[in-house]
Amino acid sequence: MRKSKDRAPFKGLRYWAAAAPVLPGLGLAVIPNGMRFTGWVLLGAAAALVFGLLLHDLAKGRRGWRICERVYLTGLALLLVLLAGIEAAVIFRGEADNTGIPVDAVIVLGAGVNGETPSAALQSRIRAAAAYLEEHPDVPVVLSGGQGPGEAITEAEAMRRALWTRSETQNARYLLEDRSTSTAENLRFSRAVLEEQGVDTDAAVIAVVTNDFHCFRAHMIAQKQGLHIVEVPAELPWWWLTANYYVREAFAVVKTALFD
Repeated sequence: MRKSKDRAPFKGLRYWAAAAPVLPGLGLAVIPNGMRFTGWVLLGAAAALVFGLLLHDLAKGRRGWRICERVYLTGLALLLVLLAGIEAAVIFRGEADNTGIPVDAVIVLGAGVNGETPSAALQSRIRAAAAYLEEHPDVPVVLSGGQGPGEAITEAEAMRRALWTRSETQNARYLLEDRSTSTAENLRFSRAVLEEQGVDTDAAVIAVVTNDFHCFRAHMIAQKQGLHIVEVPAELPWWWLTANYYVREAFAVVKTALFD
């Protein structure tokens, strides 16, 4: 009788403990707070734990299920090692300080706009761009980003308004690229804008201003396009949003490597 109870799936506190991430995961995934991806990760982790426990219970005394359990655990371990390695590379690239490297041009990558108000990610990029441009006053600057759902103006225009000064000389530096809808398009279309200004983009060193968590993927895409870039990382003001985006970025890097 005891043996039968031990084999019964979905009984015991282990399953409740494994399913514990479901409630916070649902909360983060459903409530608009910028942490939706973390919510989905928690839901996925709960599903993986519960499935692993179920396989473990089914594998008791059953050779076929034991093989399934080992394959599952091996695959899960390899996935976690891969994601951890990518995460380490993303963090390392996002902490690099390239401000002292001479550049021939600057590209500021767009991010979301709420109506006409820059999102937290875009505001941080604008701040980083403003500080960087003060140190590099004589290079052309492309503000890159089109108009997406919920945006009353283009991301490029939102950046232009925020960076606009009383100096016409400085304002003349700002070149708008307002068609792009992805990082790959940001870089490709901005390259064309710079070439129209006489910049040899095959030989130029280009500073790309983006969020710290996005630097690694921006570098990947730039390499694919034959651009030589240095990243200027912008930090978000809230650590929990930063953590959310760093987690999401590891998965985005896999997507970029496979499909972009």
